[in-house]
Amino acid sequence: MKILITGGSGFIGSYLAEYLLKGGHYVVILDNLSTGRLANIKNIYRHKNLEVHIDTIFNHELVDELAKSCDQIYHLAAAVGVRFIVDNPVQTIETNVGGSEVLLKIANKYKKKILIASTSEVYGKSDELPFKEDAMRVYGPTTIRRWSYAESKAIDEFLALAYLHEKKLPVVIARLFNTVGPRQTGQYGMVVPRFVQQALLDHPITVYGDGKQSRCFGYVGDIVEAIVKLMDNEKCIGQIYNIGTSEEISIYNLAKKVKELTNSKSQIKLIPYEEAYEEGFEDMKRRIPDLSKAGRDINYKPKVSLTRILQEIIEYYKK
Repeated sequence: MKILITGGSGFIGSYLAEYLLKGGHYVVILDNLSTGRLANIKNIYRHKNLEVHIDTIFNHELVDELAKSCDQIYHLAAAVGVRFIVDNPVQTIETNVGGSEVLLKIANKYKKKILIASTSEVYGKSDELPFKEDAMRVYGPTTIRRWSYAESKAIDEFLALAYLHEKKLPVVIARLFNTVGPRQTGQYGMVVPRFVQQALLDHPITVYGDGKQSRCFGYVGDIVEAIVKLMDNEKCIGQIYNIGTSEEISIYNLAKKVKELTNSKSQIKLIPYEEAYEEGFEDMKRRIPDLSKAGRDINYKPKVSLTRILQEIIEYYKK
């Protein structure tokens, strides 16, 4: 098949491109490099079945041309990272909502199957754990910029499902939970690469808040394999799936684990949220996915442990 990946030079997109190429597909990448990097696809850049377009998803004519010639679309292009989102709220909302609107409208024109990459952020501050796909969602006030990302991705989901029900467009939605692995950058607030870089340099490992907030970090290879299975399974059309891992760790214990694995001399330093981000910043205390639906429909089960993930990331940054 010929497959279009928006955001294909990003962290997850680049792994997806590699996976699809290994599967014998022809891959078309569209990326404006706002958060993606050509370095992410250096290993496949000259592959005979790869086509790369450095351009924006708001180039309607190009997106139309690429979508028309492709069999499937993975829409991964989005604003990413808490730091980026807090600093760039206008770009966050316009990219996430406007970009998805462009992709869905053109995908519908040619009735191309499309996967929308959503996020665990859509659950907001809910404490109904573990999060099920049909769970209630609880958000903070509109004056707190970080919620713009969660709201914009929820709108993406609403719009995708609207195209499904009204226009019969085949869509699949994947809610990704804290995907990590080599090549991820800490530049936009991603906690694992930031901790690893700080530890390797023996700099203070900066934990925001009290460090008691917990997350489940899924391996990018597991996540990519799962979303391809979602796209290849007809029963997944019109469905929402949590994709990640249920292995939970507090952010403070994550810092301790990174320090231990790197034999670092770093001190762990607590930084108030207001100092790290913005006044009144709100965070989720816990974020744990219920993976039973993905397990049932595509036999999804994460394979790589957090320790193994951290070891791979540490080796990547050492090099």
